[in-house]
Amino acid sequence: MNDVSTEQKTPEKLQTLKLLTAGVYLSQALTFMLAGLPLLLGVAVNFWKRNEVQGTWLESHFNWQIKTTWVSLAGFAISGVTFELGIGLFTLLITVVWMVYRITIGWYALNDDKAIDKQINRFLG
Repeated sequence: MNDVSTEQKTPEKLQTLKLLTAGVYLSQALTFMLAGLPLLLGVAVNFWKRNEVQGTWLESHFNWQIKTTWVSLAGFAISGVTFELGIGLFTLLITVVWMVYRITIGWYALNDDKAIDKQINRFLG
């Protein structure tokens, strides 16, 4: 049995996975222009390639991107359901700001070749 998490990743393989991770961040950003489809495509890529990043610093990015997607989808759904009540716009604004924050933090960490938790600590402390 081949355990992917213990395999050593070559620099070329890590670079390819880093570009893939950047593509997912780009697809999350494009969600604002293309009504959500890129968000779903990005999370599909995350799940498809998740085993390949296990045990690397990119694993934190994949987990970050997956959580960003699910929470954003929930925020958009709650916003749609509560729009008639007058709080939908407020919920939508919070969701969009939260998404922009998550994409920005993730992209900066990726460009610095750092895991997400190290980047957050840099910004917060």
